[in-house]
Amino acid sequence: MSTSIRAAIFSHSDSVGGGPRAAYRIHSALLGAGIHSTMYVNQAALGDWTVKGPATTLAKLQAKLYSGLGGVLGRLIKTNRATHHSFACLPTSWASKINTSNTDVVHLHWVNGEMLSIADLGRIRKPIVWTLHDMWAFSGAEHYQNDEHDARWRQGYFKHNRTSGESGFDWNRWVWQRKQKHWQALANKRIHIVTPSRWLTQCAAESALMKNWQVHVVPNPLNTDIWQPADKSTARALLHLPQAKPLLLFGAIGGSVDPRKGFDLLQAALVHLRGKVFGLELIIFGELAPKEPIDLGFPVHYMGQVHDDVTLRLLYSAADVMVVPSRQEAFGQTASEALACGTPVAAFDATGLKDVLEHQVSGYLAKPFEASDLATGIEWLFNQLSQSDALNLAARKRALELFSYPAVARQYAAIYASAMQDFGRAAT
Repeated sequence: MSTSIRAAIFSHSDSVGGGPRAAYRIHSALLGAGIHSTMYVNQAALGDWTVKGPATTLAKLQAKLYSGLGGVLGRLIKTNRATHHSFACLPTSWASKINTSNTDVVHLHWVNGEMLSIADLGRIRKPIVWTLHDMWAFSGAEHYQNDEHDARWRQGYFKHNRTSGESGFDWNRWVWQRKQKHWQALANKRIHIVTPSRWLTQCAAESALMKNWQVHVVPNPLNTDIWQPADKSTARALLHLPQAKPLLLFGAIGGSVDPRKGFDLLQAALVHLRGKVFGLELIIFGELAPKEPIDLGFPVHYMGQVHDDVTLRLLYSAADVMVVPSRQEAFGQTASEALACGTPVAAFDATGLKDVLEHQVSGYLAKPFEASDLATGIEWLFNQLSQSDALNLAARKRALELFSYPAVARQYAAIYASAMQDFGRAAT
């Protein structure tokens, strides 16, 4: 595939966090498909010349200052919910730069950290495609909210329906009202929203803010030439992991303290697993061993923060089964990475993970959020693996068919063309 479309990708970072990692992979997939993609970030860490970070000392200082102020503003919200908050209220010059550029399509990603303000987005006069990596775009300042019938993002943010556990000034309502005000023009120009899962697409379509916007489902891509199985024995030797033990892998940045990642559900599942999988040991990445380790009932290998894809690939290949016990995931990149490395995944049959794996084909989807069934699924996966490599082959096959760069790039090329057509019709 080759196209003359010039796409400008906007993301707070090219590597820090799940959203930025997905954005960079989409950018790479587009380049591989012949699309003229340039990525603009506030934090450039990868050294890729196609990624443009702040160029001057002043611009670098502003990006750092804005990011810091964004964190301070987020802490103004008094709530008992453990979720990130973004105000997106500090003005930038991005809109004017975009409008005077030769860009054909503006492709937004996780543009928080005060990279782009709500008002900035409303001033863009180019076709826009926006890939959502969480619920912020149609919520208030929250990046994740409960998926309930009376959730504010579904009804609208009013005085009478404030979320329990919040106090002080209603900043979430203030942010939502600013979105409603500044994004009216975007809705009229039929901005195209993309999400990586059917769950997040349904949320956007049912939201008070985006219910009339066009929404597409496109999975996050992987370079399956890089993300592929490594020899299990070699991977275990390099990582100093036992050769003859069944290994269960769990990983998330701060995963044991973020309720959304479901570490408590994994703990409960491990209680049910005792005595079921002989010799089972755990691998946990994303954090170091705590000062006072929790007794999980099994030996644990803490791998700490992993900052490179080579080590991650070895971890997925070293493990027999990956467990992703999340309550909410926009997609679930650790699950798709594991599949690409031929490792089946156990997860709950909920949110974005429903799209990543097939039940009892490339993994096991447990009843939400029943720890006992998650344990049953983990045990079932180990039993199946002891009999054949069918799960491993199916996991790899699914990754190749759904998440490969060419498969995802084709879908984005079609969405770009549609967005440009719709923008042209709206302008006439």
